[in-house]
Amino acid sequence: MDKFNAYVDANAERFIAELQEACRQPSISAQKVGLEEMAQVVLERLRRLGAEARLIEVEGAPPLVYGELGEGDRTLMFYNHYDVQPPEPLELWESDPFDPQIRQGALYARGASDNKGNLMARLQAIEAWLATRGELPLRVTFVVEGEEEVGSPHLAQFVAEHRELLEGADGCLWESGYKDPAERLVITLGLKGILYVELRAQGAAQDLHSSWATIVPNPAWRLVWALASLKDEEDRITLDGLMDHVAEPTPEEMEMLAAIPFEEEKLKADYGIPRFIRDLSGLELLKKHLFGPTCTICGFKTGYTGPGGKTVLPHEAVVKVDFRLVPDLTPELVMDLLRKHLDRRGFTDVEVVDLSGVRPAKSDPQAPIVRAAVEAARAVYGREPVVYPLMAGSGPMYLLCQGLGIPAFSTGVGHAGSNIHAPNENIRLTDYIEGIKYIGELIRRFGG
Repeated sequence: MDKFNAYVDANAERFIAELQEACRQPSISAQKVGLEEMAQVVLERLRRLGAEARLIEVEGAPPLVYGELGEGDRTLMFYNHYDVQPPEPLELWESDPFDPQIRQGALYARGASDNKGNLMARLQAIEAWLATRGELPLRVTFVVEGEEEVGSPHLAQFVAEHRELLEGADGCLWESGYKDPAERLVITLGLKGILYVELRAQGAAQDLHSSWATIVPNPAWRLVWALASLKDEEDRITLDGLMDHVAEPTPEEMEMLAAIPFEEEKLKADYGIPRFIRDLSGLELLKKHLFGPTCTICGFKTGYTGPGGKTVLPHEAVVKVDFRLVPDLTPELVMDLLRKHLDRRGFTDVEVVDLSGVRPAKSDPQAPIVRAAVEAARAVYGREPVVYPLMAGSGPMYLLCQGLGIPAFSTGVGHAGSNIHAPNENIRLTDYIEGIKYIGELIRRFGG
Protein backbone atom coordinates (compact mmCIF):
# COMPACT_ATOMS: atom_id res chain seq x y z
CA MET A 1 0.00 0.00 0.00
CA ASP A 2 3.03 2.30 -0.14
CA LYS A 3 2.05 3.88 -3.47
CA PHE A 4 -1.54 4.29 -2.32
CA ASN A 5 -0.52 6.03 0.90
CA ALA A 6 2.01 8.21 -0.93
CA TYR A 7 -0.72 9.31 -3.36
CA VAL A 8 -3.01 10.22 -0.46
CA ASP A 9 -0.25 12.24 1.20
CA ALA A 10 0.67 13.98 -2.04
CA ASN A 11 -2.96 14.94 -2.66
CA ALA A 12 -3.90 15.71 0.92
CA GLU A 13 -4.18 19.46 0.34
CA ARG A 14 -6.48 18.94 -2.66
CA PHE A 15 -8.58 16.37 -0.81
CA ILE A 16 -9.08 18.76 2.11
CA ALA A 17 -9.99 21.59 -0.25
CA GLU A 18 -12.54 19.30 -1.92
CA LEU A 19 -14.08 18.53 1.47
CA GLN A 20 -14.23 22.26 2.20
CA GLU A 21 -16.10 22.79 -1.04
CA ALA A 22 -18.63 20.10 -0.12
CA CYS A 23 -19.15 21.65 3.31
CA ARG A 24 -19.63 25.06 1.70
CA GLN A 25 -22.88 23.82 0.17
CA PRO A 26 -25.68 23.97 2.76
CA SER A 27 -27.84 20.82 2.76
CA ILE A 28 -30.18 21.06 5.74
CA SER A 29 -32.90 18.42 5.54
CA ALA A 30 -34.92 19.82 8.46
CA GLN A 31 -35.24 23.11 6.58
CA LYS A 32 -35.25 21.64 3.04
CA VAL A 33 -32.29 23.82 2.08
CA GLY A 34 -29.77 22.93 -0.64
CA LEU A 35 -30.56 19.22 -0.87
CA GLU A 36 -30.85 18.89 -4.65
CA GLU A 37 -27.69 20.96 -5.11
CA MET A 38 -25.74 18.72 -2.73
CA ALA A 39 -27.08 15.58 -4.40
CA GLN A 40 -25.63 16.89 -7.68
CA VAL A 41 -22.24 17.43 -6.01
CA VAL A 42 -22.17 13.79 -4.87
CA LEU A 43 -23.42 12.53 -8.25
CA GLU A 44 -20.72 14.40 -10.16
CA ARG A 45 -17.98 13.19 -7.79
CA LEU A 46 -19.03 9.58 -8.29
CA ARG A 47 -19.06 10.00 -12.04
CA ARG A 48 -15.54 11.46 -11.95
CA LEU A 49 -14.44 8.12 -10.48
CA GLY A 50 -15.98 6.34 -13.45
CA ALA A 51 -18.91 5.01 -11.43
CA GLU A 52 -22.28 4.27 -12.96
CA ALA A 53 -24.17 6.79 -10.87
CA ARG A 54 -27.67 8.22 -10.89
CA LEU A 55 -30.22 10.06 -8.83
CA ILE A 56 -33.12 7.95 -7.61
CA GLU A 57 -36.36 9.77 -6.89
CA VAL A 58 -38.69 8.62 -4.14
CA GLU A 59 -41.93 10.52 -3.81
CA GLY A 60 -41.72 13.19 -1.12
CA ALA A 61 -37.97 12.83 -0.59
CA PRO A 62 -34.87 14.60 -1.88
CA PRO A 63 -32.92 12.58 -4.45
CA LEU A 64 -31.00 9.54 -3.27
CA VAL A 65 -27.62 9.14 -4.98
CA TYR A 66 -26.73 5.61 -6.07
CA GLY A 67 -23.46 4.58 -7.67
CA GLU A 68 -21.50 1.42 -8.41
CA LEU A 69 -18.12 0.53 -9.84
CA GLY A 70 -15.60 -2.27 -9.86
CA GLU A 71 -15.88 -6.02 -10.19
CA GLY A 72 -15.03 -8.96 -7.99
CA ASP A 73 -16.35 -11.85 -5.97
CA ARG A 74 -17.45 -9.55 -3.13
CA THR A 75 -19.55 -6.40 -2.96
CA LEU A 76 -18.89 -3.66 -0.41
CA MET A 77 -21.67 -1.14 0.17
CA PHE A 78 -21.01 2.36 1.52
CA TYR A 79 -23.95 4.04 3.21
CA ASN A 80 -23.70 7.80 3.75
CA HIS A 81 -25.92 10.86 3.82
CA TYR A 82 -25.39 14.29 2.31
CA ASP A 83 -27.80 16.18 4.56
CA VAL A 84 -26.68 17.95 7.73
CA GLN A 85 -28.19 19.23 10.95
CA PRO A 86 -29.37 22.85 11.22
CA PRO A 87 -26.45 25.02 12.35
CA GLU A 88 -28.32 26.97 15.02
CA PRO A 89 -27.51 28.53 17.46
CA LEU A 90 -25.36 30.53 15.05
CA GLU A 91 -23.98 32.85 17.74
CA LEU A 92 -22.05 29.95 19.29
CA TRP A 93 -20.03 29.27 16.14
CA GLU A 94 -16.55 30.77 15.97
CA SER A 95 -16.88 30.98 12.17
CA ASP A 96 -19.68 30.71 9.64
CA PRO A 97 -20.85 27.05 9.66
CA PHE A 98 -20.93 27.03 5.84
CA ASP A 99 -17.61 28.83 5.37
CA PRO A 100 -15.21 25.99 6.25
CA GLN A 101 -12.20 27.24 8.18
CA ILE A 102 -8.99 25.50 9.26
CA ARG A 103 -7.81 26.34 12.76
CA GLN A 104 -5.10 24.57 14.75
CA GLY A 105 -5.08 21.53 12.49
CA ALA A 106 -8.85 21.04 12.37
CA LEU A 107 -11.51 21.82 9.77
CA TYR A 108 -14.59 23.56 11.20
CA ALA A 109 -17.88 23.41 9.30
CA ARG A 110 -21.36 21.95 9.56
CA GLY A 111 -21.14 18.44 8.12
CA ALA A 112 -17.36 18.16 8.47
CA SER A 113 -17.76 15.03 10.58
CA ASP A 114 -21.43 14.17 10.10
CA ASN A 115 -21.36 13.16 7.35
CA LYS A 116 -19.53 14.88 4.51
CA GLY A 117 -16.07 14.14 5.87
CA ASN A 118 -16.74 10.40 5.87
CA LEU A 119 -18.41 10.47 2.46
CA MET A 120 -15.57 12.39 0.81
CA ALA A 121 -12.89 10.23 2.47
CA ARG A 122 -14.48 7.12 0.94
CA LEU A 123 -14.73 8.66 -2.50
CA GLN A 124 -11.15 9.93 -2.35
CA ALA A 125 -9.86 6.54 -1.21
CA ILE A 126 -11.32 4.97 -4.33
CA GLU A 127 -9.68 7.67 -6.47
CA ALA A 128 -6.34 6.88 -4.82
CA TRP A 129 -6.82 3.14 -5.38
CA LEU A 130 -7.65 3.52 -9.07
CA ALA A 131 -4.70 5.88 -9.56
CA THR A 132 -2.12 3.63 -7.88
CA ARG A 133 -3.37 0.04 -7.93
CA GLY A 134 -5.65 -0.13 -10.95
CA GLU A 135 -9.00 -1.88 -10.94
CA LEU A 136 -10.81 -2.41 -7.67
CA PRO A 137 -10.62 -5.99 -6.30
CA LEU A 138 -14.34 -5.97 -5.53
CA ARG A 139 -17.59 -4.33 -6.52
CA VAL A 140 -18.40 -1.15 -4.62
CA THR A 141 -21.81 0.47 -4.26
CA PHE A 142 -22.73 3.84 -2.76
CA VAL A 143 -26.11 4.62 -1.21
CA VAL A 144 -26.17 8.31 -0.23
CA GLU A 145 -29.46 9.69 1.07
CA GLY A 146 -30.59 13.20 1.97
CA GLU A 147 -32.90 12.59 4.94
CA GLU A 148 -30.84 10.85 7.61
CA GLU A 149 -30.91 13.85 9.92
CA VAL A 150 -34.73 13.84 9.94
CA GLY A 151 -35.09 10.11 10.55
CA SER A 152 -34.82 8.70 6.99
CA PRO A 153 -38.62 8.70 6.53
CA HIS A 154 -38.48 7.53 2.90
CA LEU A 155 -35.63 5.02 3.11
CA ALA A 156 -37.96 2.06 3.58
CA GLN A 157 -39.78 3.04 0.40
CA PHE A 158 -36.46 3.21 -1.47
CA VAL A 159 -35.52 -0.28 -0.22
CA ALA A 160 -38.91 -1.67 -1.23
CA GLU A 161 -38.73 -0.17 -4.74
CA HIS A 162 -35.02 -0.87 -5.42
CA ARG A 163 -34.25 -4.01 -3.44
CA GLU A 164 -32.35 -5.49 -6.38
CA LEU A 165 -29.68 -2.77 -6.05
CA LEU A 166 -28.95 -3.79 -2.47
CA GLU A 167 -29.34 -7.53 -2.18
CA GLY A 168 -26.22 -9.63 -2.44
CA ALA A 169 -23.78 -7.18 -0.86
CA ASP A 170 -21.27 -8.97 1.36
CA GLY A 171 -20.78 -6.13 3.82
CA CYS A 172 -21.56 -2.49 4.48
CA LEU A 173 -19.55 0.35 5.96
CA TRP A 174 -22.13 2.52 7.72
CA GLU A 175 -22.06 6.29 7.78
CA SER A 176 -19.58 7.49 10.41
CA GLY A 177 -17.51 6.97 13.52
CA TYR A 178 -14.74 8.42 15.61
CA LYS A 179 -11.68 8.00 17.80
CA ASP A 180 -12.38 7.91 21.53
CA PRO A 181 -10.75 10.32 24.05
CA ALA A 182 -7.71 7.99 24.27
CA GLU A 183 -7.26 8.19 20.46
CA ARG A 184 -8.44 4.63 19.84
CA LEU A 185 -10.49 3.99 16.72
CA VAL A 186 -14.02 2.89 17.60
CA ILE A 187 -15.75 0.25 15.46
CA THR A 188 -19.41 -0.49 16.10
CA LEU A 189 -21.27 -3.55 14.85
CA GLY A 190 -24.83 -2.37 15.20
CA LEU A 191 -27.36 0.17 16.42
CA LYS A 192 -30.29 0.22 18.77
CA GLY A 193 -33.69 0.66 17.21
CA ILE A 194 -36.18 3.31 18.24
CA LEU A 195 -39.89 3.94 18.62
CA TYR A 196 -40.76 7.63 18.93
CA VAL A 197 -44.31 8.39 20.03
CA GLU A 198 -46.49 11.22 21.18
CA LEU A 199 -49.04 10.74 23.96
CA ARG A 200 -51.99 13.15 23.93
CA ALA A 201 -54.68 13.78 26.51
CA GLN A 202 -57.67 16.10 26.18
CA GLY A 203 -59.66 17.90 28.86
CA ALA A 204 -62.16 20.74 28.48
CA ALA A 205 -62.77 22.39 25.13
CA GLN A 206 -60.50 25.28 26.15
CA ASP A 207 -58.21 26.34 28.98
CA LEU A 208 -60.18 27.16 32.15
CA HIS A 209 -59.61 29.05 35.38
CA SER A 210 -57.81 26.63 37.69
CA SER A 211 -60.63 26.86 40.26
CA TRP A 212 -62.48 24.40 38.01
CA ALA A 213 -59.87 21.73 38.80
CA THR A 214 -62.18 20.51 41.56
CA ILE A 215 -64.56 18.91 39.05
CA VAL A 216 -63.04 19.20 35.54
CA PRO A 217 -60.40 16.59 34.58
CA ASN A 218 -56.85 17.84 34.12
CA PRO A 219 -55.18 16.26 31.01
CA ALA A 220 -51.73 17.04 32.41
CA TRP A 221 -52.40 14.79 35.39
CA ARG A 222 -53.75 12.09 33.06
CA LEU A 223 -50.42 11.98 31.27
CA VAL A 224 -48.42 12.15 34.50
CA TRP A 225 -50.30 9.12 35.84
CA ALA A 226 -50.00 7.27 32.53
CA LEU A 227 -46.26 7.96 32.35
CA ALA A 228 -45.76 6.87 35.96
CA SER A 229 -47.02 3.41 34.99
CA LEU A 230 -44.22 2.95 32.44
CA LYS A 231 -41.22 3.14 34.81
CA ASP A 232 -40.49 2.78 38.51
CA GLU A 233 -38.25 4.92 40.70
CA GLU A 234 -35.32 2.57 40.14
CA ASP A 235 -35.49 3.23 36.38
CA ARG A 236 -36.90 -0.21 35.65
CA ILE A 237 -39.27 -0.26 32.68
CA THR A 238 -42.64 -1.54 33.86
CA LEU A 239 -44.49 -1.49 30.54
CA ASP A 240 -46.29 -4.85 30.50
CA GLY A 241 -44.34 -7.50 28.61
CA LEU A 242 -41.58 -5.30 27.21
CA MET A 243 -38.69 -6.77 29.18
CA ASP A 244 -39.85 -10.29 28.30
CA HIS A 245 -38.69 -9.63 24.73
CA VAL A 246 -35.23 -8.28 25.60
CA ALA A 247 -32.52 -10.71 24.50
CA GLU A 248 -29.53 -11.25 26.77
CA PRO A 249 -26.14 -10.52 25.17
CA THR A 250 -24.26 -13.62 24.05
CA PRO A 251 -21.10 -14.78 25.86
CA GLU A 252 -19.04 -13.40 22.95
CA GLU A 253 -20.78 -10.04 23.26
CA MET A 254 -20.13 -9.98 27.01
CA GLU A 255 -16.44 -10.58 26.29
CA MET A 256 -16.52 -7.63 23.91
CA LEU A 257 -18.14 -5.46 26.60
CA ALA A 258 -15.45 -6.45 29.08
CA ALA A 259 -12.77 -5.26 26.63
CA ILE A 260 -14.31 -1.80 26.17
CA PRO A 261 -12.51 0.96 28.11
CA PHE A 262 -15.44 2.90 29.64
CA GLU A 263 -14.23 5.97 31.52
CA GLU A 264 -16.94 6.21 34.16
CA GLU A 265 -15.48 8.93 36.39
CA LYS A 266 -14.69 11.19 33.45
CA LEU A 267 -18.20 10.77 32.06
CA LYS A 268 -19.77 11.67 35.40
CA ALA A 269 -17.57 14.74 35.64
CA ASP A 270 -18.32 15.77 32.05
CA TYR A 271 -22.08 15.40 32.56
CA GLY A 272 -22.08 16.98 36.01
CA ILE A 273 -23.77 14.02 37.72
CA PRO A 274 -22.75 12.42 41.04
CA ARG A 275 -23.66 8.86 40.06
CA PHE A 276 -25.14 6.70 37.35
CA ILE A 277 -28.61 5.20 37.65
CA ARG A 278 -28.84 2.62 40.47
CA ASP A 279 -25.18 3.36 41.25
CA LEU A 280 -24.23 0.95 38.50
CA SER A 281 -20.59 0.57 37.52
CA GLY A 282 -18.27 -1.72 35.61
CA LEU A 283 -19.61 -4.41 33.32
CA GLU A 284 -23.22 -4.08 34.57
CA LEU A 285 -23.22 -0.37 33.73
CA LEU A 286 -21.96 -0.97 30.21
CA LYS A 287 -24.39 -3.86 29.70
CA LYS A 288 -27.33 -1.64 30.66
CA HIS A 289 -26.06 1.18 28.44
CA LEU A 290 -25.61 -0.92 25.30
CA PHE A 291 -28.04 -3.84 25.74
CA GLY A 292 -30.77 -2.21 27.81
CA PRO A 293 -33.89 -0.58 26.33
CA THR A 294 -34.95 2.90 27.35
CA CYS A 295 -38.20 4.77 27.94
CA THR A 296 -37.41 8.48 27.87
CA ILE A 297 -39.63 11.52 28.32
CA CYS A 298 -38.21 13.87 25.69
CA GLY A 299 -40.57 16.80 26.15
CA PHE A 300 -43.84 17.76 27.89
CA LYS A 301 -46.14 20.54 26.68
CA THR A 302 -49.20 21.72 28.58
CA GLY A 303 -50.71 24.76 30.24
CA TYR A 304 -48.75 27.95 30.90
CA THR A 305 -44.95 27.99 31.28
CA GLY A 306 -44.19 31.66 30.62
CA PRO A 307 -42.84 34.23 33.09
CA GLY A 308 -44.85 35.02 36.20
CA GLY A 309 -48.01 33.23 37.26
CA LYS A 310 -51.15 32.23 35.38
CA THR A 311 -53.63 30.02 37.20
CA VAL A 312 -54.93 27.87 34.39
CA LEU A 313 -56.43 24.43 34.00
CA PRO A 314 -55.00 23.26 30.64
CA HIS A 315 -57.31 21.78 28.06
CA GLU A 316 -54.63 19.61 26.46
CA ALA A 317 -51.37 17.87 27.33
CA VAL A 318 -48.83 16.36 24.97
CA VAL A 319 -45.68 14.39 25.80
CA LYS A 320 -43.04 13.00 23.47
CA VAL A 321 -41.48 9.69 24.49
CA ASP A 322 -38.78 7.60 22.84
CA PHE A 323 -38.05 3.94 23.40
CA ARG A 324 -34.54 2.83 22.39
CA LEU A 325 -34.92 -0.77 21.28
CA VAL A 326 -32.52 -3.68 21.65
CA PRO A 327 -32.86 -7.18 20.20
CA ASP A 328 -35.56 -8.66 20.11
CA LEU A 329 -37.79 -5.58 20.39
CA THR A 330 -39.36 -4.01 17.31
CA PRO A 331 -41.27 -0.74 16.90
CA GLU A 332 -44.43 -2.64 15.98
CA LEU A 333 -44.23 -4.87 19.05
CA VAL A 334 -43.60 -2.01 21.49
CA MET A 335 -46.38 0.10 19.97
CA ASP A 336 -48.80 -2.77 20.52
CA LEU A 337 -47.57 -3.42 24.08
CA LEU A 338 -47.87 0.27 24.94
CA ARG A 339 -51.44 0.59 23.70
CA LYS A 340 -52.55 -2.52 25.59
CA HIS A 341 -50.67 -1.47 28.75
CA LEU A 342 -52.46 1.89 28.85
CA ASP A 343 -55.86 0.38 28.09
CA ARG A 344 -55.55 -2.14 30.95
CA ARG A 345 -55.07 0.76 33.37
CA GLY A 346 -58.02 2.80 32.17
CA PHE A 347 -56.08 5.19 29.94
CA THR A 348 -58.15 4.44 26.86
CA ASP A 349 -58.60 8.19 26.45
CA VAL A 350 -54.83 8.75 26.01
CA GLU A 351 -54.03 8.87 22.31
CA VAL A 352 -50.76 7.28 21.16
CA VAL A 353 -49.32 8.67 17.92
CA ASP A 354 -46.54 6.73 16.18
CA LEU A 355 -44.06 9.34 14.93
CA SER A 356 -41.23 7.09 13.72
CA GLY A 357 -39.47 3.81 14.32
CA VAL A 358 -36.61 1.60 13.19
CA ARG A 359 -35.56 -1.88 14.24
CA PRO A 360 -32.36 -2.65 16.14
CA ALA A 361 -29.50 -4.05 14.08
CA LYS A 362 -26.37 -5.97 14.93
CA SER A 363 -23.76 -7.94 13.01
CA ASP A 364 -21.85 -11.13 13.69
CA PRO A 365 -18.41 -10.26 15.13
CA GLN A 366 -16.99 -13.11 13.02
CA ALA A 367 -18.38 -11.85 9.70
CA PRO A 368 -15.64 -11.38 7.07
CA ILE A 369 -16.35 -7.65 6.76
CA VAL A 370 -15.92 -7.23 10.53
CA ARG A 371 -12.66 -9.17 10.55
CA ALA A 372 -11.39 -7.05 7.65
CA ALA A 373 -12.41 -3.85 9.47
CA VAL A 374 -10.48 -4.79 12.61
CA GLU A 375 -7.41 -5.96 10.68
CA ALA A 376 -7.36 -2.77 8.61
CA ALA A 377 -7.55 -0.68 11.79
CA ARG A 378 -4.57 -2.47 13.30
CA ALA A 379 -2.57 -1.93 10.10
CA VAL A 380 -3.34 1.78 9.66
CA TYR A 381 -3.55 3.02 13.25
CA GLY A 382 -0.96 0.72 14.79
CA ARG A 383 -3.10 -0.30 17.74
CA GLU A 384 -6.11 -2.38 18.61
CA PRO A 385 -9.47 -0.72 17.86
CA VAL A 386 -12.28 -0.62 20.41
CA VAL A 387 -15.12 -2.80 19.09
CA TYR A 388 -18.66 -2.15 20.32
CA PRO A 389 -21.21 -4.91 19.63
CA LEU A 390 -23.95 -2.27 19.60
CA MET A 391 -24.21 1.51 19.71
CA ALA A 392 -26.49 3.24 22.19
CA GLY A 393 -27.84 5.42 19.38
CA SER A 394 -30.22 4.51 16.58
CA GLY A 395 -30.40 4.62 12.81
CA PRO A 396 -31.90 2.84 9.79
CA MET A 397 -29.14 0.22 9.50
CA TYR A 398 -31.55 -2.73 9.71
CA LEU A 399 -33.50 -1.49 6.68
CA LEU A 400 -30.49 -1.43 4.38
CA CYS A 401 -28.33 -4.12 5.89
CA GLN A 402 -29.33 -6.81 8.37
CA GLY A 403 -32.89 -6.92 7.03
CA LEU A 404 -31.35 -7.97 3.71
CA GLY A 405 -28.80 -10.32 5.25
CA ILE A 406 -25.90 -7.84 4.93
CA PRO A 407 -23.49 -7.52 7.89
CA ALA A 408 -22.47 -3.94 8.64
CA PHE A 409 -20.10 -1.94 10.80
CA SER A 410 -19.50 1.72 11.40
CA THR A 411 -16.38 3.82 11.85
CA GLY A 412 -15.09 7.11 10.53
CA VAL A 413 -12.94 10.22 10.64
CA GLY A 414 -14.38 11.98 13.71
CA HIS A 415 -12.86 12.32 17.16
CA ALA A 416 -14.19 12.71 20.70
CA GLY A 417 -14.34 16.51 20.32
CA SER A 418 -15.94 16.65 16.85
CA ASN A 419 -19.05 18.41 18.22
CA ILE A 420 -21.46 16.44 16.04
CA HIS A 421 -24.87 18.19 15.83
CA ALA A 422 -23.42 21.10 17.84
CA PRO A 423 -21.77 24.44 17.08
CA ASN A 424 -18.16 24.27 15.88
CA GLU A 425 -18.44 20.81 14.36
CA ASN A 426 -14.99 19.73 13.22
CA ILE A 427 -12.58 17.01 12.21
CA ARG A 428 -8.82 16.96 12.62
CA LEU A 429 -6.93 16.96 9.32
CA THR A 430 -4.62 14.12 10.39
CA ASP A 431 -7.65 11.97 11.22
CA TYR A 432 -9.13 12.75 7.82
CA ILE A 433 -6.04 11.67 5.90
CA GLU A 434 -5.68 8.55 8.08
CA GLY A 435 -9.33 7.80 7.38
CA ILE A 436 -8.73 7.79 3.63
CA LYS A 437 -5.84 5.36 4.12
CA TYR A 438 -8.06 3.17 6.30
CA ILE A 439 -10.62 2.82 3.51
CA GLY A 440 -7.86 1.72 1.13
CA GLU A 441 -6.65 -0.90 3.57
CA LEU A 442 -10.22 -2.11 4.15
CA ILE A 443 -10.75 -2.55 0.40
CA ARG A 444 -7.47 -4.46 0.11
CA ARG A 445 -8.29 -6.86 2.94
CA PHE A 446 -11.98 -7.37 2.17
CA GLY A 447 -11.36 -7.65 -1.56
CA GLY A 448 -8.88 -10.44 -1.02
